[in-house]
Amino acid sequence: MRIGLSLSERGGPEALVKVADDVRRAADDGFSSAWLSNIFGMDALTALAVAGSQVPGIELGTAVVPSYPRHPAALAQQVRTTALAAGGRLTLGLGLSHKIVIEDMYGYDFGRPLRHMDEYLSVLLPLLNNESVSFSGETVRGQIGLTVPNEGRVPVLLAALGPKMLRLAGERTDGTVLWMTGPTTVREHIAPAITAAAKAVGRPEPRVVCVLPVCVTGDAERARSRAAEAFEVYGTLPSYRAMIDREGADGPADLAVIGDEDAVGARLEELAAAGVTDFVAGEFMPGEDRGRTRAFLKSVTGT
Repeated sequence: MRIGLSLSERGGPEALVKVADDVRRAADDGFSSAWLSNIFGMDALTALAVAGSQVPGIELGTAVVPSYPRHPAALAQQVRTTALAAGGRLTLGLGLSHKIVIEDMYGYDFGRPLRHMDEYLSVLLPLLNNESVSFSGETVRGQIGLTVPNEGRVPVLLAALGPKMLRLAGERTDGTVLWMTGPTTVREHIAPAITAAAKAVGRPEPRVVCVLPVCVTGDAERARSRAAEAFEVYGTLPSYRAMIDREGADGPADLAVIGDEDAVGARLEELAAAGVTDFVAGEFMPGEDRGRTRAFLKSVTGT
């Protein structure tokens, strides 16, 4: 199981410089990948283009970019440009987002999310493979080719939690990227479903990228209290709530990987055994706990 790092956006006029600095440190510390979310702050792909142009070697990923606000051809153009800036080290994490965001904030219809994503991929994937596309669906259309001068294809991971979305991910993309999903759910639900779907159509075994909050600490109670506060909103979103319930947990704090080095190491081993190919650590505690967490994570990357 590869170990990656989830980047935290930091504000101020030097925000892009800070992202590049954080990616550089992640690379120096031996992490295999660095991932940036795309929510309401900086555009993740733009930030990774800046960082990727300055820091070699490490895989860069989005976790995740929502599909609805951008036409798939426009997204493909931006993704390929970012991949060009990053020397071909970009992986696109793509997702639907949530009804409260897509309908209430952006004003798009969220009524047919599976149909939307299936058709969205029909335009996006050929363009990311350096092919032209001609597609006319019920929710998405595209008759276009791109001339961005990058080489090779850009891999795509689909944020998938439900059975139908996991099947789509396995059949058409390189895997899935998860959030608020624990080892029991990966072992019994995520990994079997997506792997079977990929195998049925002759695709390679998919990646299962699992992002979770992590804190190595001597005060687990304090860290869990902080996690409960920081990640409370995810327990209210239906897709994540379903994964929390499936895991038998009360809330997001129960899915955070918290404890001393032995406890956190045991949880990472459990995730690997469940079928996680890439664990992405979200460091969320400040100060001494953050330093202890990074030191432990460095030790399990082998550096």
